[in-house]
Amino acid sequence: MRLLRSALFALLLATLAAAPAGAEEQQPLLLQAHTLSYDQERGIVTAEGDVELATGERILRARRVSYDQRRDVVTASGEVAILEPSGEVLFAEFAELRDQLRNGFVRGIRLLLTDRSRLAARGAQRRDGNRTEMDRAVFSACQLCPDHPQRPPLWQLKAVKVIHHQTAQRIDYEDAFLEVYGIPIAYTPFFSHPDPTVKRRSGFLTPTYGSSTELGLKLVTPYHFVLGPHRDATFQPLFTSKEGVVLAGEYRERTQTGGYQVSASATHVDRRNEDNVKTGGGHNRGHIKTVGSFDLDKTWRWGFAGERSSDDTYLRRYDFSSADTLTSNLFLEGFRDRNYAAANAFSFQGLGREDDPGNTPIVLPELEYHFVGEPGRLGQRLELDANALVLERTDGADSRRLSLSGGWHLPSTTPGGLVYAFKTSLRGDLYHVDRVIDPANPTGTRQQGFVGRLLPQTSVDVRYPLVRNEGQVRQTVEPIAMLIAAPYGGNPDKISNEDSASFEYDDTNLFSLNRFAGLDRWEGGPRLNYGVKLGAYGEGGGHSTAMIGQVLRARAGSAFADKTGLENKRSDYVARINVTPGPYLDYSHRMRMDRDTWSIRRTEIDLSLGPKALRFNAGYVSLSRELTTDELESREELRLSGRARFTRNWGATASTRRDLAENRGTIASGFGLDYIDECLEFTTRFERTFTSDRDVRPSTGISIRVKLKHLG
Repeated sequence: MRLLRSALFALLLATLAAAPAGAEEQQPLLLQAHTLSYDQERGIVTAEGDVELATGERILRARRVSYDQRRDVVTASGEVAILEPSGEVLFAEFAELRDQLRNGFVRGIRLLLTDRSRLAARGAQRRDGNRTEMDRAVFSACQLCPDHPQRPPLWQLKAVKVIHHQTAQRIDYEDAFLEVYGIPIAYTPFFSHPDPTVKRRSGFLTPTYGSSTELGLKLVTPYHFVLGPHRDATFQPLFTSKEGVVLAGEYRERTQTGGYQVSASATHVDRRNEDNVKTGGGHNRGHIKTVGSFDLDKTWRWGFAGERSSDDTYLRRYDFSSADTLTSNLFLEGFRDRNYAAANAFSFQGLGREDDPGNTPIVLPELEYHFVGEPGRLGQRLELDANALVLERTDGADSRRLSLSGGWHLPSTTPGGLVYAFKTSLRGDLYHVDRVIDPANPTGTRQQGFVGRLLPQTSVDVRYPLVRNEGQVRQTVEPIAMLIAAPYGGNPDKISNEDSASFEYDDTNLFSLNRFAGLDRWEGGPRLNYGVKLGAYGEGGGHSTAMIGQVLRARAGSAFADKTGLENKRSDYVARINVTPGPYLDYSHRMRMDRDTWSIRRTEIDLSLGPKALRFNAGYVSLSRELTTDELESREELRLSGRARFTRNWGATASTRRDLAENRGTIASGFGLDYIDECLEFTTRFERTFTSDRDVRPSTGISIRVKLKHLG
């Protein structure tokens, strides 16, 4: 018997491997079955019982398989399954195949695609080894209800004819209906989408429907263009009932050394005045934004970022951006070991009502270099910083700056655990200025010419961290003191303040050597920064930390404006508290307290509470005017948001932002609802804004987006 089976097995392999005239080169065949038989008179080989037939990467499984040598036909029946090289699985009641299982007829077909979506049909013809034509077919990516499998899925496509082009990686539908829960809702004579093996393909993307009180009904219909292996584009026009069509698009490309992208939009609308009233005639509005970065070698790279808008309110009116300043930048930078060098050019476009283009600066160029030497035997290291800047205005102060700074840093830790760091530095700045306002005579002749300064500084930073284990909690206490010696002054009126106008004294810069953000302002005079850090860390990952500190000066600091908290000999106290006992609570509180009364003069609170299924977030900020210029006003604001996941598929979000100052109110609020499962994404958003700026008015908007997954 074993000899007979071996002979029949060899005969089957030989007959299947015999290539008919004109056939493609055949692949080796492997067969596995419980029983084999051969009808020599009819030329038919039959295999039964868990039959598995493999040719190349294609595998056929069935209860019964027979091969008709004369017709070169393989017939399979009983739980037929064919695994394609692409990963797709074809199930059928009956199959009649030829050409090494590549072509033939299949009855009662069910096709499982690689992304788990499904196709079913009464019958199918396989042609050319890569084209499957199905009659009366149904496609869906939705799973059937396990309790009621006879019910229709959430959505499905029914078509008189469906053609799967495997080589072209495309599925075509003729006379197709879209059904939702078995109810037809849309018809198209032809429809096509890529099959799941496609990663990128040109075609329409999911549209977004909506409306707003300012623009009317809205529709965004993106179309994606695949322009090559490393480049593509998206054309996404915005159709509105009140403002016509806004053409918008984006182009993206990856190169051998980097990549870049460009987005832009344009429209032609009625001209309006600052009261949002049409004045007759039309004008063009639009914007452009681009960003890119490219490597020159292992050390150097260059790049750019550009933003421009036709006018101040265009981006906000058409929901492209809420930015109040657009920044364009061209840069070259290099990284090597501990060194960094960069060259930058900047231009700006202010979008506020009060922004004056004549006073908007252009920076061309800004050069900087930072060097950190290798640590010596004691850990000491040298540091060098250089900066050059040319800042020009068409109507306002101009500034050219050259700054050089060198320093020596020595960190150390004593055997008793005392951590200290000694640092000394010397900085020299040379300026050439023009049209700088004299604070003593604002309406008089503006200052110009050269001005220089020399700024020496020495500091000692001392810390003594203490640690104690108490059960499963590790407790830490770290007193910190930083003594700084520097001369007074260093801020002549002739140097215009370009890069240090915005200043905030808080816990993040308590132990800074210079609390100003840039180089134009210098924090001089001897002073002591001191404070203490506390911490508790649990073995389960929960932790809580706190910090409080203050600055002491020999005399009041003239570099700081009133109400900054640093204008007197004793500064206000700054503190921070962070509490995260576990994944369900995250609390952060930053504050500044009056030096004498301990009353809170500034506070920021952020709270996140609850599990992922029901997460609540709150933020509160109360700010006084804290600039060396009069550019900002005091502010008190509350932010609330939350997300709830009702079920595995349904979720909702809500948010609101409110200005608590007198005669103010809600800034914006919104609500969203989403549904996500294996075959459908549905999102809807409701938003209400209450701000006004020329033709940007308070508005109410709603948007809806429905995505049928696996359709490209």
